[in-house]
Amino acid sequence: MLFNKFYRYLSKLPTLIHHQTRKLSTEKIIQDQRLSNITVTSFYCQTAIEQLALKQSTRLSPLTMMYTGKNDDDRHLLRSAQYLHKDLPIRLAHRITDFRNLPFVVACNPLLLELHEHFIKIFHTLHSFPPIKTLEHEKLYTQLLQDTLDCSSNTLPLLVEGFRESQRYIKQETLVRNFLDNALTFRLAIKMLIEHHLELRKTKPNHIGLICTNFSPKKHIEASVEYVQALCHATYGIAPDVTIDGHVNSSFPYITPPLSYIVPEMLKNAFRATVEYHRKSNGKLPKVAVTISVDNDELLLRIKDRGGGMPSSLLNKIYDYHFSSNNLSDESSMFSYTDFDNHLYDQLAKRNTQHRMSGYGFGVPTSRAYCEYLNGSLTYETMASIGTDVYIRVGLLTSENRIVRL
Repeated sequence: MLFNKFYRYLSKLPTLIHHQTRKLSTEKIIQDQRLSNITVTSFYCQTAIEQLALKQSTRLSPLTMMYTGKNDDDRHLLRSAQYLHKDLPIRLAHRITDFRNLPFVVACNPLLLELHEHFIKIFHTLHSFPPIKTLEHEKLYTQLLQDTLDCSSNTLPLLVEGFRESQRYIKQETLVRNFLDNALTFRLAIKMLIEHHLELRKTKPNHIGLICTNFSPKKHIEASVEYVQALCHATYGIAPDVTIDGHVNSSFPYITPPLSYIVPEMLKNAFRATVEYHRKSNGKLPKVAVTISVDNDELLLRIKDRGGGMPSSLLNKIYDYHFSSNNLSDESSMFSYTDFDNHLYDQLAKRNTQHRMSGYGFGVPTSRAYCEYLNGSLTYETMASIGTDVYIRVGLLTSENRIVRL
């Protein structure tokens, strides 16, 4: 009976898109299709958020997710939905608490406030969903998860732009860096967990949900190179070639979304440095080299360029959010981002790509946060007037010493 009432409640939610246009540098339209009629202020007095924020979420090992696999009777879908039903509100409560701990003037930024309220709405909807006991319940909950994913597509650009606007008010750099690290890895984890559940309904070769059981680093790098070369050609009219060596025949189980963000971002930096350092040269651009190394515990990718390197004074700043070596980064028209959705790669490559190779100050620190979330690291070695080597380390799902948890 309770479930039927909730289903009827959902069916009555408006499907109209709530438009709110602000005079910002990028003229955004904030969309929230399902929950625009809920009064956010009514949630601030509820204790549910504070109570769940005191609990620890259960971070799953992707290896465990892979071994549970699929059952012919779809019991795996029920177990997956039950886990998300319990865990997602806890994770959301932690992020809402992070918003409330921001410095007041930063938290009052309209875009960050919009995100804060958006998370509260999602929390309210997911937390109030009745217990999932049958596959029919699971289907309804899965549709709610899909809707949640759809209405959260603007979170990354709002986060980036909100903190760019608030930058002059930020005095506690460590607090803000920790907030952004948590916010970005939270977004990554939530997206992967929900998409894994959605993918469990599909039959895809060499995949169990979101996990590719036969992941090839070489093929993944080749796809990233193709995207970045197209972007570089659109920006500069030229792009360097890339060589791939090392353990090129290696394959193993892995989750691709994090690397689909990290690898293109690091390649973009290498391409830009190579083109700009050699733009006055009449010779052929030096190649960018990618080396693959795999052992029992980690995947290591080295991206080597001959783009002139960086001054030591800049090396310690590249991990700071909103720092960019591109001197055009203060232009309001510079706002852009790449995401780990392949369809966004296609969209970005087809748009007006002027100045989209770099300059937004989120690529390196976000990639570092993702690597650390995957039990790895992101490090730079640079040689003045020669070039830079970037080392991307991520833990393997099968590692017994460096267990990855989402």
